[in-house]
Amino acid sequence: MLLAFDVGNTNTVLGVFRDGEMVTNWRLETDNRKSADEYGMIIHQLFQYEGLEIKEVTDVIIATVVPSILYTLQHLSQKYFDRRAIVIGPGIKTGLVVKYDNPKQVGADRIVNAVAAHAKYGGPLIVVDLGTATTFCAITAKAEYIGGTIAPGLKISSDALFEKTAILPKVELEEPGNVICRNTINSMQSGLVYGHMGLVEFIVRKMKTELVEVCKVSGEPISENDIQVIATGGLATMVDKGVDCINYVDKLLTLEGLEMIYRKNKKCRKHATREEIEKADMLDWEKI
Repeated sequence: MLLAFDVGNTNTVLGVFRDGEMVTNWRLETDNRKSADEYGMIIHQLFQYEGLEIKEVTDVIIATVVPSILYTLQHLSQKYFDRRAIVIGPGIKTGLVVKYDNPKQVGADRIVNAVAAHAKYGGPLIVVDLGTATTFCAITAKAEYIGGTIAPGLKISSDALFEKTAILPKVELEEPGNVICRNTINSMQSGLVYGHMGLVEFIVRKMKTELVEVCKVSGEPISENDIQVIATGGLATMVDKGVDCINYVDKLLTLEGLEMIYRKNKKCRKHATREEIEKADMLDWEKI
């Protein structure tokens, strides 16, 4: 079995795959204060609850946008699964041509989402990830990652509104039902939720126009109707209810992308030796 980690700023999503099929998945709070042993115990309990055996895990893959947690998860992988995890980053085969000015700056989650979305839905497409940050990624039919946009997510916006004002309260992220609201909480919810829906609509519309021009220049003329929009992330379902620009909501897109990338890279795996595992506390994981 394959154990996949999608580590975001707010939540970490774990997925277990057997023979390419997802067996189960869990969502945990991302906490870089936890040790490898604490994460190990949590995973052990989750496996027990689902009737799975830890010893069945034959490999581990990690995508993280939280660098400080990577050492912990690598240590976890070595100690509990006797494996040096595959980490999404430079040198990993993805099948994408990344046309960012500096490809190393593209977040691991954005690359993984692009791989999965292109494999499942084809191209050209736009992937909208509605998590702690809201990201938009444009991918051509040739699997070229040509760039995108990063905006504050709904949760960041909500926290900032609470922290940077003197009397505004913290509110739940939910639709109030109206834009003309008669109390402070609903007014804040309206601005946050409907404002974010408007942000998604505008950026997707503008990105479609630019993607059409990029494809025209490269000799692949398309129309805006050819571009599919895939939404993922914890807030995708809520935002999708209020916009018309999203074609599909795919909440497990990142986990599926990790499994796809694993299959592209498993033939060139190099596992750590027992001696290396025993010395794990002092090792530079990148040199194992």
